[in-house]
Amino acid sequence: MAKQPRTSYVCNECGSTSPQWYGKCPICNTYGSLIEQLPPSASRGLGSKNTNGSNEQPHPLAALTFPQIIDGEEERWASGFGELDRVLGGGIVPGSLVLIGGDPGIGKSTLLLQTANLMSKHYRVLYVCGEESAKQVKLRASRLGVEGTKGELTSEEAAEMDLPETPANLTVADGANLYIQAETDLEEILRELESLKPHVAVIDSIQTVYFPALTSAAGSVAQVRECTAALMKVAKREDITLLIVGHVTKEGAIAGPKVLEHLVDTVLYFEGDRFASHRLLRSTKNRFGATHEVGVFEMVDRGLREVDNPSELFLGDRQGMAPGTSIVVACEGTRPIVVELQALVSPTSYPSPRRAGTGIDYNRLTQILAVLEKRVGIPLSKLDAYVASAGGLSVEEPAVDLGMAIAIVASFRDRVVAPFTILIGEIGLGGQVRQVSQLELRLKEAAKLGFKRAIVPKGHQTFPDLGMEIIPVGRVIDAIVAALPAETESEDIDED
Repeated sequence: MAKQPRTSYVCNECGSTSPQWYGKCPICNTYGSLIEQLPPSASRGLGSKNTNGSNEQPHPLAALTFPQIIDGEEERWASGFGELDRVLGGGIVPGSLVLIGGDPGIGKSTLLLQTANLMSKHYRVLYVCGEESAKQVKLRASRLGVEGTKGELTSEEAAEMDLPETPANLTVADGANLYIQAETDLEEILRELESLKPHVAVIDSIQTVYFPALTSAAGSVAQVRECTAALMKVAKREDITLLIVGHVTKEGAIAGPKVLEHLVDTVLYFEGDRFASHRLLRSTKNRFGATHEVGVFEMVDRGLREVDNPSELFLGDRQGMAPGTSIVVACEGTRPIVVELQALVSPTSYPSPRRAGTGIDYNRLTQILAVLEKRVGIPLSKLDAYVASAGGLSVEEPAVDLGMAIAIVASFRDRVVAPFTILIGEIGLGGQVRQVSQLELRLKEAAKLGFKRAIVPKGHQTFPDLGMEIIPVGRVIDAIVAALPAETESEDIDED
């Protein structure tokens, strides 16, 4: 007698399989995530071998080859924010699903309400708010300067309004193409989507939407999964672009099942300090573009304003630079950003000296401190060391190693780095300065901001004529001598 296949259980969070049910997944430690999966024999013989003895040639039922697929020109819609279009890969792809997450109060709803207002000048937009009433959204929109919030339409004016059907002709002004629906019932939202057929729909937020057929509370794993799947089916069928707001947990991940991020086409994270003015928009998943771009916004009294030149935002006052500061060029994708690094080295009052870094990689900081002590001879093992990036921008790439090292040495010697000097390079454990990527792009950004000298790794190809003095160095000690012109040979720097 053939052995009967056993039922297995699959975790809807991590996808692991277990032979029996557990209250907590043994792999990802998530409670209540194991779902029963039928054995292969219960699938009505799918994939069974053909035993009728026929010699029928294999043929596809619905599958197509690449030459049979009709492709057209890639179309992208402008969101009204160049920074958002940059992160999305050039604009919003029609019919795509975009998930935006971020900490509470960071500006997710503000960004999407402003985007909906800008896109409503050319497309029909539905804004579904599950956390606010329609009056609250209108009050917030009037503060942000959204058109059409100063007056109300009469019933006669609403009856006479004839909305065009094609996106190219949608030019109705004063917010006539921006519709607000304060609803959390999924069935009502789906009916509105099928009736209005908007080109763009904003769901704020997915954790507040609930499906009445499910007994679990709104925001639970089952509710988020089923609501997102239902919205995706309608969006793909009606070719509706969905912009979905997702809450985040205290660890910073988007709340709900991990399948939520798998269902959507793009996952964006809105980052920044609530008490600072700037915000960063990053992409962690993008089926229609790269995931290494970053968008920079600034929170002002009228909402979010995109920052065209973020280097000015993260660059301090170069005229009055204090000891222990240096200027580096960090690359976020294809965008170079000039950032000021600040270091403070002081005698410790603890048995073990403190090392602290803000906006930098802590492991690279400790590595650079060890290289400076071993290869350069600076006694840092008994000193506290603090390094921070101005403006709160996180710069963790290896290209900022040289600027970090020079800032530490400048603070230790109480020197000021030569004015209008930029530092680019990675530091190896042997004290050598290694090459970095996109060096020419970094130098062009520094030249545009008026820098006159650049200390870069040796061995690079011919440098472009940018009106800058290029100083190639091969070792950290050479970079220190070039960056700190007041250094004298009498000072104790071991060149081992």
